[in-house]
Amino acid sequence: MTAICLSALLVLAPVAASAETLADAMVAAYKNSGLLDQQRALLRAEDENVAVAVSALRPVLSYTAQGSWNFNNPSVGGTTPAASESVSGSLALTASLLLFDFGATDKRIEIARENVLMTREALVGVEQNVLLNAVNAYLNVLSASDTVALQANSVRLITQELRAARDRFEVGEITQTDVSLAEARLAASRAAEASAQGNLLVAREAYKAAVGRMPGRLSPPPNPPSVPSTVEAAKSQARGRHPDIKAAQRSVSVAEMSIELAKRSTMPTLNAQVQATTGLRSTTTYSPPPIGTTTSSGPNAGVSGSLTLSGPIYSGGRLSALYRQALAQAEAARAGLHVTVLNVEQAVGNAWAQLAIATASLQATDRQIRASTVALRGAREEATLGARTTLDVLNAEQELLDARSSAIQARYDQYLAIYNLLAAMGLLTADHLRLGIATYDPSAYFNTVQNAPLRTVSPQGEKLDHILEALGKR
Repeated sequence: MTAICLSALLVLAPVAASAETLADAMVAAYKNSGLLDQQRALLRAEDENVAVAVSALRPVLSYTAQGSWNFNNPSVGGTTPAASESVSGSLALTASLLLFDFGATDKRIEIARENVLMTREALVGVEQNVLLNAVNAYLNVLSASDTVALQANSVRLITQELRAARDRFEVGEITQTDVSLAEARLAASRAAEASAQGNLLVAREAYKAAVGRMPGRLSPPPNPPSVPSTVEAAKSQARGRHPDIKAAQRSVSVAEMSIELAKRSTMPTLNAQVQATTGLRSTTTYSPPPIGTTTSSGPNAGVSGSLTLSGPIYSGGRLSALYRQALAQAEAARAGLHVTVLNVEQAVGNAWAQLAIATASLQATDRQIRASTVALRGAREEATLGARTTLDVLNAEQELLDARSSAIQARYDQYLAIYNLLAAMGLLTADHLRLGIATYDPSAYFNTVQNAPLRTVSPQGEKLDHILEALGKR
């Protein structure tokens, strides 16, 4: 028997040691999130826009190859004129380079870089949502599990009350009505238990969607991260840290630079072009017999260069409209920044209020549990003396059950409110929470492609291949 118990302990020990923590859930969510993968890919696509803008300052090399063949065999009257056949071919290499455009291309590069930084802030926002969903799913599974255990205990207690009621009915202390009340309360308790079990199944599925796997045995949540002591301090941090505000600030910068770009688009541009051509032409004439055929051929080659200065004179008001449009978009971006700040401050205020509500509710439910426990104990003692009915005992049990259920909800609401507050402040990130994992570096890909490398040709291109392979994208 001792050996069997020892074997059971050895089997169960690894299970107990492998209980999943909240940090484990957040790490898994960070690694398995399809939303993060999607946003990272969008960021890499935005990085390439910088390379596209940079390429406009570099020479463009192109080639043109052309060949033609023509055969002519006319017939006029009764004579047979000479037939001819010609073959020609040419090859042209062209190099063009933008020499000067009053800084319009440089401004496009600045705008592309600012858009990259704005997209990085969007990535931080997605990271916050992913981690917050993981926290919410983790707490919901724990809350649902506690509720199932609470409802199961309620079924057990009411079953005991029903047995006691039937025993007292047998000796004539109570009526059938008391027994029926206990039976009805037991049926309601079993229905509540079934509902709690269903909610647990729903919570487990939500956990899988948020974390990437079904939950095992979950550990109680650790001590929550610290938060500011006042709501104003929290709002102040949010104004400086929240990714939505930072992204809106980048949007204002992009809009203001777009105004300057619209101005420079009305300026002329100076381009240089060099073209090298080579060709061959062959002509064969077929004379009537007995003269025979004659053939002439010869190569030709040349190099030409040109400078082109071009600019708009009149465009039907299009350029003026684009300039006014840029002004309006900048105004909208500034208003959007103001709205974003207000929304973030409101989110911080709401999270702070929810934290205060959950804390007060938890304190109240603790007092309610203590009072309901004393009341239930007294109701049971008084029922044995005939001073209380079975319904009084059942009602006292229900009040204690409701208090404990409210305490479960308040405890996890308080914990979730802290993480909601961190998210509203812009601090719910893997780095700030110190999850201990290698986080995604958004600058690694950007640093490789920002100078528009030639893939598989230049050393930068080879480095780019290595990065793509490390990301699992090749």
